Amino acid sequence: MAKIFGNFKIPKELPLIPLRDLVVFPNLVVPLFVGRQRSMNALEKAMQKDHLVLLVSQKKAEIQEPSPEELYEIGCVATIMQELKLPDGTAKALVEGIRRVRILEIVQEEPYFKARVEELPEIDHKDLGAEALMRNVVSQFEKAAQLGKPIPREVILAALNIESPGRLADFIAFHLSLKTEERQEILEAVDSVKRLEKVNLLLSKELEILEIGSKIQSRVREQVNKAQKEYFLKEQLKAIQKELGGLDEQQAEIEELKAKIKEAKMPPDVEEKAMKEVERFSKMPPGSAELSVVRTYLDWLISLPWAIKTTKKLNLKEAAKILDEDHYGLEKVKERVIEFLAVHKLTKGKAKGSILCFVGPPGTGKTSIGKSIARALGRKFARISLGGVRDEAEIRGHRRTYVGALPGRIIQTLAHVKSKNPVFMLDEVDKIGVDFRGDPSSALLEVLDPEQNYSFSDHYLEVPFDLSEVMFITTANILDTIPPALRDRMEVIHFPGYTEEEKLKIAQNFLIPKQVKGHGLTKNNLEIKEDSLRKLIREYTREAGVRNLEREISSICRQVARKVVEGRKKKIKVKSNNLADFLGPTRFRYGMAEEKDEIGTATGLVWTEVGGDIISVEATLMKGKGNLILTGYLGDVMKESAQAAVSYIRSRASELGIDEDFYKKYDIHIHVPAGAIPKDGPSAGITMATSLVSALTKRKVKKDIAMTGEITLRGHVLPVGGIKEKILAAHRAGIKQVIIPEENEKDLILVPKHVQKELKFIKAKNVDEVFKAALEPNRGKKATHIREVVKA
Repeated sequence: MAKIFGNFKIPKELPLIPLRDLVVFPNLVVPLFVGRQRSMNALEKAMQKDHLVLLVSQKKAEIQEPSPEELYEIGCVATIMQELKLPDGTAKALVEGIRRVRILEIVQEEPYFKARVEELPEIDHKDLGAEALMRNVVSQFEKAAQLGKPIPREVILAALNIESPGRLADFIAFHLSLKTEERQEILEAVDSVKRLEKVNLLLSKELEILEIGSKIQSRVREQVNKAQKEYFLKEQLKAIQKELGGLDEQQAEIEELKAKIKEAKMPPDVEEKAMKEVERFSKMPPGSAELSVVRTYLDWLISLPWAIKTTKKLNLKEAAKILDEDHYGLEKVKERVIEFLAVHKLTKGKAKGSILCFVGPPGTGKTSIGKSIARALGRKFARISLGGVRDEAEIRGHRRTYVGALPGRIIQTLAHVKSKNPVFMLDEVDKIGVDFRGDPSSALLEVLDPEQNYSFSDHYLEVPFDLSEVMFITTANILDTIPPALRDRMEVIHFPGYTEEEKLKIAQNFLIPKQVKGHGLTKNNLEIKEDSLRKLIREYTREAGVRNLEREISSICRQVARKVVEGRKKKIKVKSNNLADFLGPTRFRYGMAEEKDEIGTATGLVWTEVGGDIISVEATLMKGKGNLILTGYLGDVMKESAQAAVSYIRSRASELGIDEDFYKKYDIHIHVPAGAIPKDGPSAGITMATSLVSALTKRKVKKDIAMTGEITLRGHVLPVGGIKEKILAAHRAGIKQVIIPEENEKDLILVPKHVQKELKFIKAKNVDEVFKAALEPNRGKKATHIREVVKA
């Protein structure tokens, strides 16, 4: 069964060609380029039979081989008027649309699409309303052509001669620059008047855009004409003045400088000095060597943001959201930053409080927190690194008497960011040096002191500049090297470093997605399992931050990228058992507790710049004359702790069941393994005392207990630092009990709750409590002689 349209019979089943970025309408002739194999097969089939083909648009143009679901339901039956085979194997066809049809079913997909269709009735009625709408559409079409739309004159004439509303809608929709989705909407509108109304709406929108563009073009033309007119007038004025012996080029330059000084809105005293410099400049002969010096000075004055600042209403909830987006963990740090911003909001930025100083190990997010604060405040972000700076002129600038003099880096950076109230980060403030060129840290005192920096004087400018609206933030790895006067002006916020769980979350949520995207990969190329991440954190990196962790993830991504380029299509999964294939053998020994109770070996807890760790302190005795031998690359403070421990044990020898003359008969050797790594600090005092008492009494030290604390000659246990990091290290190593000084109990609030639940804490006030908890009980056998103990 077939229906007849004109002289064509439209079968119920037709070969189908999917179209990309093209919609064909009835009664319109369109050139068609066919390149895909299935489309070529459909074209050949149509040419062999009745020259009829179904043309349907794809929903997504980028898909090379669409499935039936990715085609629109309504298309257009067309007759192939001409076909031309091209040398590259493709074909060009000239087709004419006949009727709208709906696809009922795709009956065949290979070697070409074949669809069963039904015709859509053409509802074409014309009344007074439709006539008015047609005239309006044609009028707007003509207007669009007048506004610069690339529409040929013959197309306008053809539109004027169309009497059917439906055909007019199709004709104009075809010649408008519409999206494929919009043209498809026109094709799917069966009612001719409704179809014309849609075209009218789209045409009105296009006309509005063209009118705006025309206004912009007209405004630009006017400005260009005005600028050209001003240029010609100025050139004429120059010529007249030259004839009359008036202004020359230098004079014109002077007038320009004066205008810029007025525009800069400098304070009155600064503007007065600038004008005096301009007067000096005007009186200098053209060949003077000082001419360029004065001109450079004026350029620096003009370039500074004397009155330019960024303003944004601060929202604390938004600020907290930004901090959480950019950083995982660091809850105490974020809380303190939010408090700081709250005070900043209440005082409208005029609070003369302390300068924030972020102190912590490398890679813990100090600099990036500063960037997040700038985002939250809506301010510009400025940063300078002070690491290795030894010249005071880097901060205050050089005197203008020197050749090549420049302002200091504070003024230079402000001129660059063009804002007088940025968030200004001074990185590595603990690494400033001192030599014969001055003390940069002393120069920073004026910069960071809210009572002074409202009139900061740079040696080059020699005029005060207000720094009171700048939010200064400093960063450092350690506090010890920062001069006390400078440290007193800053409020220190400690960045404690990340726990293993925090590193894991940071890697999963931030580092892996960032590196995968940065290396051109997708989730389908690479998957790093959680167990491999833990192994990577424990055995390939040793740091408080995540910088090296990111480098190792980057190394994995590079290797995966190479495999993908070489043709690997299967997803690569990185597990703990194949991690060495990507990164080689493990680099660090993951600290583990002792395997069994030992004599003369105690487990201590230490803090380093890369976080907490556990160490074994070994003590052994040899016949000798009472020498104390200390090895393991120990610092002076740690050596003194060992001496204090020996002195305490000698004073309590009888109570501890030890021969009181042991120090006369034996040499004592205390060793801390990993001898290539420098160690210092007093916190290993009780550990050394425990290992020595164990060696002297032959009482074993419990394998599942670790300790930290400073020892005094009276046996008191004094508090130490880094409690959180040390306890986390003990937890990682499988320790069950931790001895800490009683005064450090308050620091347990910083330790994660799940870690506190899994460990038993012994708060020691004196060393006897430590011995009682760490040493196995003496079974009633008092040591009658002392022998050498084999080291663990």
